[in-house]
Amino acid sequence: MKYDLDVLIPFGLTIFAGLSTGIGSALSFFAKRTNTGLLSFSLGFSAGVMVYVSFVELFYKARDILTVELGEKQGNAAVIIAFFLGICFIGIIDRLVPSFENPHEIRMVEDMALNNIKEHHNRLLRMGLISALAIGIHNFPEGIATFIAGLKDTALGTSVAIAIAIHNIPEGIAVSIPIFYATGNRKKAFWYSMLSGIAEPVGALIGFMVLVHFLNDVVFALLFSFVAGIMVFVALDELLPSAHEYGEHHLCIYGLVLGMAVMAISLNVLM
Repeated sequence: MKYDLDVLIPFGLTIFAGLSTGIGSALSFFAKRTNTGLLSFSLGFSAGVMVYVSFVELFYKARDILTVELGEKQGNAAVIIAFFLGICFIGIIDRLVPSFENPHEIRMVEDMALNNIKEHHNRLLRMGLISALAIGIHNFPEGIATFIAGLKDTALGTSVAIAIAIHNIPEGIAVSIPIFYATGNRKKAFWYSMLSGIAEPVGALIGFMVLVHFLNDVVFALLFSFVAGIMVFVALDELLPSAHEYGEHHLCIYGLVLGMAVMAISLNVLM
């Protein structure tokens, strides 16, 4: 397999997905109110994309390859093990984040207008910085997921990148709000939120450097199943609960179904 300009496309997708945290940061500065309906629908849409892509595309592609290469029994076992290893991997990362400073805690644009700040500025700054670090840790495997999907299939990688970009928007808000409170500096809050998103292309770059000499059909299939596990965990543990906390349950479900439908059309009809 040759890696030349083909590498630039999936790497560009990871940059797009990661730096979308800056969109959330910008929203917290320039929007007067949080559009909870739009965010809930968008997060549901992102979850629908991830779940459909994981189970209908990545998992089955991995199984098709592995059953041919390893035999039906060993191939099925390998794809299932890789899938649950992906879930365990992102689950362990999630557990390493302190719950009281979880980066996926819902924050509203309206919080920027609060005048009565009870917490000390140092605590707020610490909360924002730890949130940025924690989100960076979460984004690292997501960057690998986007890159691997895009490296094998550009259309698939684009779908994954869009889904991850949508789910990074509330994370940008979670980083920028406490840092802005602590420093009063919008630029600093914005750049810290962007910095947390840089972990995605960094994850893609490191993942590629580690795996480039080992990539073949079997390794790609195992990575596909591993990535599917990561994305299912993100959808069920982060996206759907976050959408529900914005208080628009039905819009979340409508977005979920539409996300699946869009993926079904784009990946199976238009290709």
